[in-house]
Amino acid sequence: MMDCTKYKRQYYPAPAGNTDWVNKEYIDRAPVWCSVDLRDGNQALVIPMSLEQKLDFFKLLVEVGFKEIEVGFPAASDTEFEFLRALIEQDLIPDDVTVQVLTQAREHIIRKTFDALQGCKNAVVHVYNSTSVAQREQVFAKSKEEILQIAVDGAQLLKDLTEEAGASYRFEYSPESFTGTEPEYALEVCNAVLDVWQPTSDRKAIINLPSTVQLSMPHVYASQIEFFHKNLKYRENVIISLHPHNDRGSGIADAELGLLAGADRIEGTLFGNGERTGNVDIVTLAMNMYTHGVDPGLDFTNMTDICERYEAYTGMNVDPRSPYGGALVFAAFSGSHQDAIAKGMSYRAEHRGGQWTVPYLPIDPMDIGRSYDADVIRINSQSGKGGVGYILEHYYGLNLPPKMREHMGYTAKGLSDKLHKELKPDEIFSLFKSTYENIKKPYSLLSVHYRQMENGIIEATIETKYNGNDIITTTAEGNGRLNSVSNAFKKAYGLKFDLTSYQEHALTASSSSRAIAYVGLKGPDERIAWGAGLNTDIIIASIDAMVAAVNNLF
Repeated sequence: MMDCTKYKRQYYPAPAGNTDWVNKEYIDRAPVWCSVDLRDGNQALVIPMSLEQKLDFFKLLVEVGFKEIEVGFPAASDTEFEFLRALIEQDLIPDDVTVQVLTQAREHIIRKTFDALQGCKNAVVHVYNSTSVAQREQVFAKSKEEILQIAVDGAQLLKDLTEEAGASYRFEYSPESFTGTEPEYALEVCNAVLDVWQPTSDRKAIINLPSTVQLSMPHVYASQIEFFHKNLKYRENVIISLHPHNDRGSGIADAELGLLAGADRIEGTLFGNGERTGNVDIVTLAMNMYTHGVDPGLDFTNMTDICERYEAYTGMNVDPRSPYGGALVFAAFSGSHQDAIAKGMSYRAEHRGGQWTVPYLPIDPMDIGRSYDADVIRINSQSGKGGVGYILEHYYGLNLPPKMREHMGYTAKGLSDKLHKELKPDEIFSLFKSTYENIKKPYSLLSVHYRQMENGIIEATIETKYNGNDIITTTAEGNGRLNSVSNAFKKAYGLKFDLTSYQEHALTASSSSRAIAYVGLKGPDERIAWGAGLNTDIIIASIDAMVAAVNNLF
């Protein structure tokens, strides 16, 4: 039996009165994005990326549109150091991109970090030390005053070394394990750091408030952020940054509510890679804004390529249900969902676009390089008439009558259930043809001859066989060619059926194109059977469809 009494809440709520963010409806502008894929994401991999993989990943992040990229912890290893040097020496950092490097607030680590930065045009030096109650007591055995001094000393060294280098690096400070720190104390530490840096409008400082380990529900984190937003010194010259992890599975909520509460910047990774349960997923955050009509400033128009490259560089997999990027996130197997999507798409076509409101699809899959046919309508044993009908119409131009579409839907569901597999479009088309088209047994129509009678009556003489037996010649009249052939079949074999549905259409706009006809027949037991015929001559196509329906009925 699990014992929950060994746990207690380890977070410290912000003082009362920090809930103005509750009344905000949505995020109205994109934050500053900082990718930490190459540092936080990389250090969480079973096998960290090679130098070449990191270089390629850096190029991908630039293509997506990141203007701030944390490239590593240069003092941590030779590979990390060499990666930053390669970016600088090979001139791979675009002028509008700022690289960020991480360092602990320890002198020798800071100095090595600055060695790695030599020659870098635009950089953020990110210094941190842990401030939480648990870390102060258990890891460092230091007082609040001593922890604060570590932060101040680190901040001063960053400033001194930057001046010595004649550089204009920007500075970032993180009270690591912020979520386990008393908000008032975390504010005191951050304000002391800012007093050292004296940020200005043209050289703003970054205060990063990481959810190093998620300890609270998202609204508590947001209230802590708002407390900083209202009380941080030099606020107009400070960028409040968030670095949410995902231990409680609420990284997205932490980030979104934190932005509502006054944050300006987000540090995260593609698809949420990172320590333990990972970082906040920037793909999801950005696309969530996109669905509200807000430009996120990042380009995910080729999501499949981004997923494939991410997987190749990291060895990780994008979960099929990962929002926006997953292979199945737009897939509709449910019959009711497919029907609603198909009707929504038809409605959109009839109304010539406009605002996107298609049921079950929060965004247009085409916006991120996905397709309706391959990614949206998927057919299995849970599917229905809408999905099957959409596949046949979208791929093959077949617009089945509603009742025939329903019958075809059940036929496809049955086959999928029997095979225990998803049916691909070509398999659905093949099933359609084998079920309804050119069905010539047991009744075979060998020839038809027509004669025009008075009052518009048509006489048809047909030659038929039943199960390969002798040819039977039969003549009958009707009010049209199809009706006369139908009557001849009934007369030849004593059949009883009624024509309940007839529909035809051309397969293309060309005058020489083939036409397809669909026929539905109701037998004595009220059962309806369907047939289809395909020919450049619509009369022949309709007769073939009727014969196929007769064979399916009897």
